[in-house]
Amino acid sequence: MSHEHADSKLDLPDRLRRNRRTASIRGLVRETMLSPADFILPLFVHESSSDEPIESMPGCHRWSLEGLVNEVGEAAKLGVQAVVFFPKIEEDLKSPRGEECANPEGLVQRAIRAVKSAHPNVTVITDVALDPYNSDGHDGIVEADSETGDLRILNDPTVDVLCEQALSHAAAGADLVSPSDMMDGRVGAIRAALDDADFEDVGIMSYTAKYASAYYGPFRGALDSAPKAGDKKTYQMDPANWREALREAEADTAEGADILMVKPAGPYLDIIRAVREESDLPLAAYQVSGEYLMIQSAARDGWIDREQVMMESLTGIKRAGADMILTYFAKEAARKLG
Repeated sequence: MSHEHADSKLDLPDRLRRNRRTASIRGLVRETMLSPADFILPLFVHESSSDEPIESMPGCHRWSLEGLVNEVGEAAKLGVQAVVFFPKIEEDLKSPRGEECANPEGLVQRAIRAVKSAHPNVTVITDVALDPYNSDGHDGIVEADSETGDLRILNDPTVDVLCEQALSHAAAGADLVSPSDMMDGRVGAIRAALDDADFEDVGIMSYTAKYASAYYGPFRGALDSAPKAGDKKTYQMDPANWREALREAEADTAEGADILMVKPAGPYLDIIRAVREESDLPLAAYQVSGEYLMIQSAARDGWIDREQVMMESLTGIKRAGADMILTYFAKEAARKLG
């Protein structure tokens, strides 16, 4: 039998399996490396003195201000040095124009001050959009056609309010503002507003290619921010398009974005790669609530190894070209990376 094996030996000058033979060798030749510094932790905050588990997103909470500060501190100890806030706003504070978004004593503004006071070295990023504050549940100001009743999202008036929101976040101490609304021209307008107010050091992480995705469902449950009528397809991108993402990236770059973003991440790895190849700017990708929940649910039912799939999904996002990843797994993945 051994003689037969010898006779059947292949003449291969290059055997790729040599570099897979041991864990040590695999580590030496590994092309994509994850680090806790790659992660941005999305956090939900609400106007309450208690922390509340989110039913639609097991493992996530709506934090009180005290709970938020503690959670940021725990993440920082694990090496996760960047966070982004999403507020659940009380219904009586919502309005058609979302004026509460720029309230200097609003929930997000107080959250920024609290976290920066307790953890000055943590990078605080804020979401700039009207949907948490808009009584219509849209990212922009809504106008109904007087004859047909069809909804129209007003671009330019919305951008005016977004600038006010961004300025209030900068004044509270945010390091970066992150417009997620997908209105045309908002990056340039926000950049000009920040510079004119002497906030030239505040960066912009732009949601560059944000798709009208069905993967956002659990997030909207967490914030109660789903549209009351209509959908977001007139401003968020068509999932079928990729060339359009490159046009968005070009526009945001020209308008002064410091970091670009693709959202969602997992189903859009080709978009991450396409933007990476076209742009020299740092690139973020958002592993959204639906991606998170699918892994959680499949693992809960015993169909997958939760930890391994979590790490594989994050590695795939970085391998596609993302420099940083917004993920609800940030703390757990950082702990795994140890």
